[in-house]
Amino acid sequence: MKTDTSRARLKETLWNQMPLIALIVLCVIASLVSNRFLSPINLNNVLMQGAVITVIAIGMTYVIVCGGFDLSVGSVAALSGCISAMVMLEYGIVPGIVAGVAIGAAVGLLNGLIVTKLDVNPFIATLGTMVMFRGATFLVTGGRPVVGDEGLPQLFLNFATERVLGIPYLVLFPVLVFLIFHWMLHRTAYGIRVFATGGNTEAAYLAGINVVKVRTSAYVWCGTLAGVGGVMLASRLQSGQPTAGVFYELTAIAAVVLGGASLFGGEGKLYKTVVGVFIMVVLANALNLANVHSYWQQVAVGVVIVAAAAADRLRHR
Repeated sequence: MKTDTSRARLKETLWNQMPLIALIVLCVIASLVSNRFLSPINLNNVLMQGAVITVIAIGMTYVIVCGGFDLSVGSVAALSGCISAMVMLEYGIVPGIVAGVAIGAAVGLLNGLIVTKLDVNPFIATLGTMVMFRGATFLVTGGRPVVGDEGLPQLFLNFATERVLGIPYLVLFPVLVFLIFHWMLHRTAYGIRVFATGGNTEAAYLAGINVVKVRTSAYVWCGTLAGVGGVMLASRLQSGQPTAGVFYELTAIAAVVLGGASLFGGEGKLYKTVVGVFIMVVLANALNLANVHSYWQQVAVGVVIVAAAAADRLRHR
């Protein structure tokens, strides 16, 4: 009897840590495929590539745990980055950053209100705003990068290049974001309400939870962090790029699901989302090092997304 219980616990533990195990196995395979994978330069590239997606995926986790999802985050990141750069060129760094993040929060609020107040399916609602705000980005920029005559302020660009103990600020910042939002989701009454709303909306409502407010707030956080990601991206690219953030929404959703969150809502852990992000980033990096054509890379990423969604479906049968 004890043996059966121990086996069941071991099986449950292995299943719960499957994302981390998968990342470790993927890193081992990547290091065998190319001896450049573990080089300091390449590891730095992996961390830099994962930084922006990590911030966006943290926001996506809130929405998915709450029972929805957001397809607009890539477009919001592009719009926020461009608006931030435009304001920064005119009024300085701080107003530029505030403007970029505020744009993201405003779009998140709009998404939340469309989903909760108008009762529009999240897929349709955020698909519409994805196209809308990508178009808005091209309209405000004329389809051209926002860089100015003398470039963006050097202090702002230093955020992506300067280091502390050899680690770029751009990589350290998502750690701070993670700590704050992990505490909110897993250590506060607000987090309990998010999980309750995603797990069973009707039961949460009967328990006295304002489910409309909770669901709307999840979209606001998602939009806000997409805005933060857009500002980070502008620093890394040294300009506001209207074409930035393409497919970021799919990568973020895949990362959250690969981390074990359920597309049905009510389940998810933030640290596993970060693991999911780096599964996606390491996979893309390994394929690059193996000189796999970019077209095949897109196929591989698509397979991972479908596999993650299928695994989530099978878990809930």
